[in-house]
Order: sequence, then C-alpha cells, then structure tokens
Amino acid sequence: METLEKRINGFKSQDIMDTVGAIQSNPEIAKFIFRVRNQWIAGGHNRSSIKDFYGGCVEDESRTEPFVFDNSEPPILLGNNEGANPVEYILHGLAGCMTTTMMLHAAANGIEVEHVESYLEGDLDVQGFLGLDNSVRNGYQNIKVNFKIEGNITEEQRRQLISFVYKSPVFDIVTNKVPVSVSLI
Repeated sequence: METLEKRINGFKSQDIMDTVGAIQSNPEIAKFIFRVRNQWIAGGHNRSSIKDFYGGCVEDESRTEPFVFDNSEPPILLGNNEGANPVEYILHGLAGCMTTTMMLHAAANGIEVEHVESYLEGDLDVQGFLGLDNSVRNGYQNIKVNFKIEGNITEEQRRQLISFVYKSPVFDIVTNKVPVSVSLI
C-alpha cells in the first residue's frame, strides 16, 4: 500500500491507477470538451479567457476564475507586444503538453526524473499568411524540440521518456490534420 501513496514526479501512483481503472470501466469518462472565449481589442491585440470545460461526464466547476491570455504581435509584425503571439502560444502548448505527458507516463512506469527543460523553435514564413506567395504554408514549416532530462536514469529510460512525448495530445494536434469548422453565430 505504501507504494501506491508514493509520489513520482508530482503524481500519486494511486491517483494514476484510480483514473485508469475508472476509464477502463466507463470509457465515457475519458471524453472532454475544452472551451476558449476570445475577444478582439485593437489591431493584433485580442484576449482569450479559459474557464469551463466538460470532462469526466460532467461540467467542471473547479475553476472559480478564468485564466486570461492576451495575444498580440511584436512591432515587426504590426503589434505592440501586449502578449505572446498565437504561434508562440502553440509552441508553449506543445512544450507544456509534451512535458506533462512525459512526466505522467514516467510516473506510471516508475521512472523518477529530477529536472526537465525543453527548447522549441518554429520556422514560419509570413509570406503565406499575408497572401504574398500561395506556395508558402500559412503556419509553421517546421518545429524543432530539444529536451534536457536530468536524473538518475539509464540511457534506455531516457529514450523511453522521449518516446512518451509522442502520446501528447498537442503533439498529435500539430502533427495531424484536425477537422476545424468555422461558422457565424
């Protein structure tokens, strides 16, 4: 029983087992709907708020206040730096999701990690976005991710940790086409 109460990488082994068991007994628990509300402010500046979501077969009520994120552009892209730009948020989301995924799967596999850092770069040519060259993609042409992982781990465990990042939902989103519908309300 002591092993189940143990925390590995900030996760309780019992919590992982309970969550997996609940989903195995009722797969509907695994279905989530996340929501973001966004409002344009001026120029390239807009603001998103994130609060409510559906998960575990219920509307979540754990958040009393929304998370608020300002999106903008640097001056060279006609903004005033009121916030990171949306493609930078994509890199942030990718980094965060891959790291969390790695640490959760590491904990589930009993691999203790002391420190993880990631460094991401995305190559983007704005000619596509601006409609100047239709042969240039609108978004990132390439994203490079490098991880620095420290701990008393073997080289095999290090490779296993890197393999876990491919299970990241955001990794899947940026590497596979996701159907997106756009409409007016």
